[in-house]
Amino acid sequence: MTDHDGAVPAIAKALAKRGYTTLTPVQKSMLDPALAGSDALVSAQTGSGKTVAFGIAMAPSLLGDQEKFGRAGAPLALVIAPTRELAMQVKRELEWLYEMADAVIASCVGGMDIRNERRALERGAHIVVGTPGRICDHIRRNALDMSELKVAVLDEADEMLDLGFREDLEFILESAPDDRRTLMFSATVPAAIAKLAKSYQRDAVRIATTAEEKQHVDIEQRALLVTPHDRENAIVNVLRYYEAPNAIVFCSTRAAVNHLTARLSNRNFSVVALSGELTQNERTHALQAMRDGRARVCIATDVAARGIDLPGLDLVIHADLPTNSETLLHRSGRTGRAGRKGISALIVPVNQRRKAERLLFGASIEPTWGRPPSAEEVIRRDEERLLADPIFEEAARDEDEEALIAKLVAQYGAEKLATAFVSLYRGRNSAPEDIVEVSLDGSRKPRDGGRDNAGDPASRPLTPRGDFGPAVWFSLSVGRKQRAEPRWLIPTICRNGDLTKNEIGAIKMQADETFVEIAADHADRFLQKLGKDRMMERGIRVTRLDGAPDFSKFSRGKDEDDFARREGPRMDKPWKEKSFRDGSAKDAPRKEWQGKGKFTGEKVRDKADEGRRLDDEVWGDSKPKGKAKPAEAGNREARSFDKPFREKPFGKSGADKPFKKKDKPKGNGPKSGGKGNFERRK
Repeated sequence: MTDHDGAVPAIAKALAKRGYTTLTPVQKSMLDPALAGSDALVSAQTGSGKTVAFGIAMAPSLLGDQEKFGRAGAPLALVIAPTRELAMQVKRELEWLYEMADAVIASCVGGMDIRNERRALERGAHIVVGTPGRICDHIRRNALDMSELKVAVLDEADEMLDLGFREDLEFILESAPDDRRTLMFSATVPAAIAKLAKSYQRDAVRIATTAEEKQHVDIEQRALLVTPHDRENAIVNVLRYYEAPNAIVFCSTRAAVNHLTARLSNRNFSVVALSGELTQNERTHALQAMRDGRARVCIATDVAARGIDLPGLDLVIHADLPTNSETLLHRSGRTGRAGRKGISALIVPVNQRRKAERLLFGASIEPTWGRPPSAEEVIRRDEERLLADPIFEEAARDEDEEALIAKLVAQYGAEKLATAFVSLYRGRNSAPEDIVEVSLDGSRKPRDGGRDNAGDPASRPLTPRGDFGPAVWFSLSVGRKQRAEPRWLIPTICRNGDLTKNEIGAIKMQADETFVEIAADHADRFLQKLGKDRMMERGIRVTRLDGAPDFSKFSRGKDEDDFARREGPRMDKPWKEKSFRDGSAKDAPRKEWQGKGKFTGEKVRDKADEGRRLDDEVWGDSKPKGKAKPAEAGNREARSFDKPFREKPFGKSGADKPFKKKDKPKGNGPKSGGKGNFERRK
């Protein structure tokens, strides 16, 4: 006797054909006779078999005593899912579950051709699966007939509310008949879900499965402490260590998805990205690449990965900490499905450990705290996989291969062949990254003879050093004129030369260069890190000196020595090329005035310049070339050049006066246009 004997006969046959002998707790709860015909509010975690559960639950209302559906007409059941991928996944599950009942299932999903969906609805369907927005569109256009609806299912109801679909859900439920059944499935039951259930359900049965109390028993939860600088290196090593057939990496933003996709692609990982900026066609191809093995790693945001079904997903990596405990559960629930074991690795920077602990506590998860796999551990794991590879147990397939093998052994020998084989094996994989060890209490472990290579070198704690000891002097091509200051120069040296503050001695700043003292034991390493061009960021060139510089020949920086004058780009602020409105660089020489009536180096004449006091000369900051013409009555070109140019439209002649007398009318009164009554000249 199997667990699904209490199901509708057609559903029981489909479960048996699919190989279901044991049902999950949420699926068993749907077979309770007390639930038949009732509304239900079910809280079950992602991956607990909810799709089959509500498929079993709504079957009695749809089929009744019949074994198969009749002719398809107006939909009898409506399933609403938050995302396109989840809706299509639900449709695939229901197709095999209702296969024996001859059910016609249609989809109404955003991003698909709405005309094809409308034609499918016109032909008739027993069950419709879709997303809230597209279902609302079909209802408003009278393409989706809700009059015969018997069951409405809200899958991932909490996620739909988080995505802002409350109004759409209310519109859909209000468009359905009042005597329908409403089944709501949600990972959690916050106040918003409880309020929605109270408004649109009648005496709903509350079901909390045991999976809610015993979350993700098949998932190995690991929290890996890293320095902020090594976060991406840790992701690379975790992927390389486990070599899962399918893995998903969660990021918090689209920009982070694009960045990490490029980073892993450059390291020879087969990667696809999944974010909201992709079209439906691109998303479909990305998921298909994961399913057929062309890609092994999917990098996704939380919303884009909601509800996707990836077979063999054995590894989940949280590249960025989730925003809340519910999101952490949804992410982790992508793995450990259908009795398979899975691993959920939470990458925790040391400065975010407290936040990670709060998230884990809220999700009732007790992880194993540890460190990411080191490069040595990854290489060791590769060797174990290589030695255990079944290819060594296989014999040659045919005579041609045997002949080639004999030829290779005779020509190169066993040792060279093994060397070539190992090179090919390692060449197909990305090299592991070197990661700084972090103790589980959050402090960094020193390496390389006591040096700490973690994080920003300039932020490492100082230790008393007493006498600085032997040192080598270096010259940096930046000084006070470029606003060089120790507060940003020291971190720059540390970052570019992989040094700590303890390894930097005296700093002597001059007008155009700065002399820096570096511990002798680290001088060669400092130059090696800078590379052949001996350049640091911000374009600072570094030169090694044979001895201590002679500071007596340098000026002490008085104003008369031009110390107050700053030259070149600012070095005390983040490096950014700024430009003027005309597009010229800020530090480039200023262009002369341009435009009508201003100096451009060329003669400027246009209609507006006609009558100006300079003839074929362009006015600038200085006195124009040539002699002024002799003063004449009404001649504007005879004006003095020692005053700023101002257009004066009136000259000395009577014709240029601004006022004129009106023709005197009859009478002498002031109101009759007598003396002193003027009008402005037009």
